[in-house]
Amino acid sequence: MSENTVREAICRFGRSLFERGLTPGSSGNISVRLDDGGWLVTPTNASLGFLDPARLSRLDARGDLVSGDAPTKEVPLHTALYQTRDAARAVVHLHSTHSVAISMLPEIDPRAALPPLTPYYLMRCGQTALVPYHRPGDPAVADAIKGLAGKYASVLLANHGPVVSGDTLEAAVFAMEELEETAKLYLLLRGLNPRHLSPQQVDDLVKVFGLTLPHSDHHTDPTGG
Repeated sequence: MSENTVREAICRFGRSLFERGLTPGSSGNISVRLDDGGWLVTPTNASLGFLDPARLSRLDARGDLVSGDAPTKEVPLHTALYQTRDAARAVVHLHSTHSVAISMLPEIDPRAALPPLTPYYLMRCGQTALVPYHRPGDPAVADAIKGLAGKYASVLLANHGPVVSGDTLEAAVFAMEELEETAKLYLLLRGLNPRHLSPQQVDDLVKVFGLTLPHSDHHTDPTGG
């Protein structure tokens, strides 16, 4: 895929996410790693709904700005995911309402923030980690992500928002959408004792689709990222 095609795809997916209310104002950011080791990332203070392909931040393999506008302050967050997940080629970070809400609840297991409610949650996201609060742009968030040792493609930043990596931009966006829908389901069903997928049903998905669940005995990758 050419760099120009990647630029257009970032803007197209960004507008789609923004127009459906998945990240408000100038929140959220998207990056894609390029074949030369550098990457494209959305600029700081840019709305995902109104991105200009020519003004996306072009970084080299060291993370230094080569062209375009100044990059998002969340570069350390993206960098940490690329460094710990070798297959990651894209990262999406949003401030989507239901996922942010989940990150604030006291009962959330930091090793599995959401239960296995649907097969597509497991197929797209695997399990989701919750990392402690850090202010936006704090380099310490990179250390928190690195502490997950690349086991998670799907992460919630406490009181902040979700971040998801994928082996393509499309995969990362689809996983993000699935995470937000699952968070919405969790909140709708909270306190109603919903029926989760059984361990046997989870095992079947793992075997058929080759999923990785960090806190199980299974060892293949759920999202490719």
